[in-house]
Amino acid sequence: MSRRKIVAGNWKMNMTPAKAVELIAVLSPVVASDDVDVVFCVPSISIIPAVAAVKGTKIAIGAQNMYMADSGAFTGEISAPMLVDAGVSYVIIGHSERREYFAESDVMVNQKVLKAFEYGLTPIICCGETLTQREQGITIDFVRQQIKIALLGVSSEQVKKAVIAYEPIWAIGTGKVATTEQAQEVCAAIRVLISELYDEAVAAAVRIQYGGSVTAETAADLFTQVDIDGGLVGGASLKPDFGKIVNY
Repeated sequence: MSRRKIVAGNWKMNMTPAKAVELIAVLSPVVASDDVDVVFCVPSISIIPAVAAVKGTKIAIGAQNMYMADSGAFTGEISAPMLVDAGVSYVIIGHSERREYFAESDVMVNQKVLKAFEYGLTPIICCGETLTQREQGITIDFVRQQIKIALLGVSSEQVKKAVIAYEPIWAIGTGKVATTEQAQEVCAAIRVLISELYDEAVAAAVRIQYGGSVTAETAADLFTQVDIDGGLVGGASLKPDFGKIVNY
């Protein structure tokens, strides 16, 4: 089946709300595409002005994280109902930086994925190995474990709507990019796993992104691979060149 491409920009902890609105004004014309879903995942403080800034465009706004409870005494956290009410439609879950710096476990990722689906948010579920894990030849095993736990209790209808982002940790923000063959190999392995957990029709529906130092120069080669349906883009999503990545 033909899967619609999706390119999401992960702005990370960059841009004040005012700067975010300015950047959206610059990027909106250059990322306009009828063939690709475009998502800006902005810092939480910028979500509401960003949603307003993309009104009238086909660009969606995503969050970079959320908590797994609806409400409560969780100082500093943001819930799924808050995101929905603010106009968010996507949420990044389990980014390697969240796992490393904020001790997010595979179990927490699963809880967040289930909560996202409960509220109709599309989770962008992140996975990926360290350089040591790649050098030891356990990349596929490790990524399979991450995805298996992330999808515990997720129905086949839900998982069809999910986005999975494969980001080798050693390639995030380093300027190193997995070779096209390395990226395709892991994305293909993720699709095989989905077919094992569900069936081939479900696996054929799930969109799988590659992330990790994606640039305008590398996008076309990566995104034309049979199992790579777009990208989760970091630093390059903060520049007008992001338009070249979307319109590869």
